[in-house]
Amino acid sequence: MKKFSLVVVSIIMVLSLMACSNTTSGDDKPRVSILTPYLSSVTTKQMVDELEQMAEEKGWEVNIVDTKGDVGALASRMEDVISSGTDAIVLVSTDPNQVHSQILSASEKNIPVFGCDASYIDGMTLNATSDNSEMGNMISEHLFELMGGEGNLIVLTHRPHPGVLKRTEALDKLLSDYPNINVITEQEVQVPGPIENARKQMENLLLANQGEDAITAVWAGWDEPAIGVTQALNSVNRDNVVVTGIDGNSQAVELIEEGGPFKATVKQNFVGMAEIVIDQMEKVFAGEEVDGTELYAPAELITAE
Repeated sequence: MKKFSLVVVSIIMVLSLMACSNTTSGDDKPRVSILTPYLSSVTTKQMVDELEQMAEEKGWEVNIVDTKGDVGALASRMEDVISSGTDAIVLVSTDPNQVHSQILSASEKNIPVFGCDASYIDGMTLNATSDNSEMGNMISEHLFELMGGEGNLIVLTHRPHPGVLKRTEALDKLLSDYPNINVITEQEVQVPGPIENARKQMENLLLANQGEDAITAVWAGWDEPAIGVTQALNSVNRDNVVVTGIDGNSQAVELIEEGGPFKATVKQNFVGMAEIVIDQMEKVFAGEEVDGTELYAPAELITAE
């Protein structure tokens, strides 16, 4: 009888220790991994900084992974954080199709994957962004108005970025309604280094198109190429070319206020995107459902006026 009692007591003690162990594990800080190939971008860094700060304010541990423009390396680094047992993943300014198998792997392990200024695909929890198609329409329509509905247009874009792709596709669609606008060329801007790369591209295009009316306007998929283009135009005093961008970063707004070639941008709410991700992540950690798979932060047109 005593032997049986000792066995029962031993079992109770083991179960108690297991319960204590589970309680301690439940009190561990959630670990959040933030991944991007574009930390050198001003706006991407702004979002990453906001995500990091807000997550740490929640008491979560944050790991930031930057592949420095190497989109291919993103897949292996994502596999690393999945293997390490991270509690959530945020992909910032990244096309999730490039890490689709890794997203599915995370989903199998019940690791939620969020997008911030990315896009949504199956396996993800949600993406928070601007309505990139609407922004593309907004800035393109304004540019066409500034052009008077005609002239020669240069397009600088980066279609591998999901947001920039949607903006460029909106431009493509609108152009079909403006037969008097001629696209001289579309060129992809290199990332990292979009300002310097766009400046050099524009310098070459100015040499190839030296006539007074050879270039009417430049449509840039985001602000940094537009800044580089403005630098190139200012260096040769070509103030008759209209330039637009998208993002609303501080340097772009300053150039618009100066009244030079840079005429307009669409200001994105990057802080709002980060807030959406953190708020929805907190819901997931609490076992609640998210509010949707594609959530938008509002954007607004910024002009000198």
